[in-house]
Amino acid sequence: MIAKNENASETNSRSDTKPALSEFERALKLTPDIDNGRKLYRKCVACHGPEGWGDQNGSYPQIAGQLPGVIIKQLADIRAGNRDNPIMRAFTTGRALGGAQEIADVAGYIAAMPMTDYNGQGNRRYVEQGKEIYQRDCVDCHGEDGEGDVKKHVPSIYGQHYEYLERQYRWIRNGRRKNANKEMVEQIQGYRLRDEKAVLSYTATLLPPEEKLADPDWQNPDFPNFERSWRPEPTRERHNSKP
Repeated sequence: MIAKNENASETNSRSDTKPALSEFERALKLTPDIDNGRKLYRKCVACHGPEGWGDQNGSYPQIAGQLPGVIIKQLADIRAGNRDNPIMRAFTTGRALGGAQEIADVAGYIAAMPMTDYNGQGNRRYVEQGKEIYQRDCVDCHGEDGEGDVKKHVPSIYGQHYEYLERQYRWIRNGRRKNANKEMVEQIQGYRLRDEKAVLSYTATLLPPEEKLADPDWQNPDFPNFERSWRPEPTRERHNSKP
């Protein structure tokens, strides 16, 4: 399952068109201009937050620290209509985001942002069962610790909010996420509701590596004046221990 989940996509997507694939491949080869990426990210702050941590209710994912190739792929797919996301589509038009270079720029900036491990969690009662499912079905693509695959552009899913994982899982299963990996779509059809909740609950416990984590009180100095009252808050019990 999650073996090919979350931002599940990547080069085996079912609906890549030539324009999207071409732009994706061009952007991958470019050196990102981080300063320009910082300027472009200003358009993303209202939804994804100054730190790129999204929110625990899953309305927006944590995008900070995502693999740059994955970010590039998703932007190119949304832009070309290969991934249905009306809100993001408006922010990937030629007017909002230029060609391959600007895609590479903003992806480079986002990928370099430190992450939070205060992500939204699922039901802890299901975690052990979810671990078994994850290790059976998900490790080959997303990795033992949810680190993804740089070469295959499989997303990292550690540190991701449970509610976001759940929504994407359902969109993948139901065919709404058109750029999902075909094998994953077929694989998760047999999952029961309990299986789904279990594997997603376990996935939400996967932790980003220490070198990718921000300090708990870190704020992005590039955007000092933005509202942050809604951002993920530390809980009494940190989510930084594997079951």
